[in-house]
Amino acid sequence: MTTPQDQMADETPVALHVEAGVATLTLSRPAQRNSLSEAMMASFSQRLEQVSGMEEVRAVVLTAEGPVFSAGHDLKEIQAHRGDADRGRAYFAQTLERCSALMKAIVRLPQPVIAAVEGMATAAGCQLVASCDLAVAGAQARFCTPGVNIGLFCHTPMVALSRNVAPKHAMEMLLLGEWVLAEDAARMGLVNRVVEAGSALGTAQGLAAQIAGKSRVPVRLGKAAFYAQAEMGLDDAYAYASEVMTTNMLARDADEGIGAVLARRTPQWEDR
Repeated sequence: MTTPQDQMADETPVALHVEAGVATLTLSRPAQRNSLSEAMMASFSQRLEQVSGMEEVRAVVLTAEGPVFSAGHDLKEIQAHRGDADRGRAYFAQTLERCSALMKAIVRLPQPVIAAVEGMATAAGCQLVASCDLAVAGAQARFCTPGVNIGLFCHTPMVALSRNVAPKHAMEMLLLGEWVLAEDAARMGLVNRVVEAGSALGTAQGLAAQIAGKSRVPVRLGKAAFYAQAEMGLDDAYAYASEVMTTNMLARDADEGIGAVLARRTPQWEDR
């Protein structure tokens, strides 16, 4: 069945399809290597805002058309502003602010987001993968933060990257600008699983379906709490986590879930 979301797919750079509690967002500009152009970022942000308000959506999968997951910022758009009176300073700052807002929106989305990566994810495209909660990579996928090779350190991708992998792995990627193969990306913690080439989307959707089968209450509380406590000191993190878990324990579904374990039956979630 064609949904209103599907009907909008051809009109925007990011297509949306919703089925069985899972929203699939698809970067749909393969000819432009799914670069994060102004249009792409605007469409992406709109889709995230749309999905955040959809109660039926319990998990999100992010995928892309073509051989490149995302090549990062649109360098042609950037170079076009070199001739501005300020040599592009205002445009560059605005572009990076929009990109940062997009990445933060993924982290702050109520639903978990799973990247399904086939092909290349470079610069801000690699940042996009690192910003997702989970990531599945096809065996031929490759990752890179190559800014240093063109005189431009990947400063903003560094933020997401350094929150996913160990410091020395992050610095190696940022300083050398070399390709990282899928298996190495998994070893470093940038992706969760490496699967047969061409099956990343199916695997990611399977994970999303698993999440969609759980109560919405702990998943949403848990995602928000995970990122909040990560920015705190140890004492504050435990105090905060204890407060959130107390709230979770008072939820109807926590009562139902614990009761189901004790009674050895399947829980019946009410999402409250």
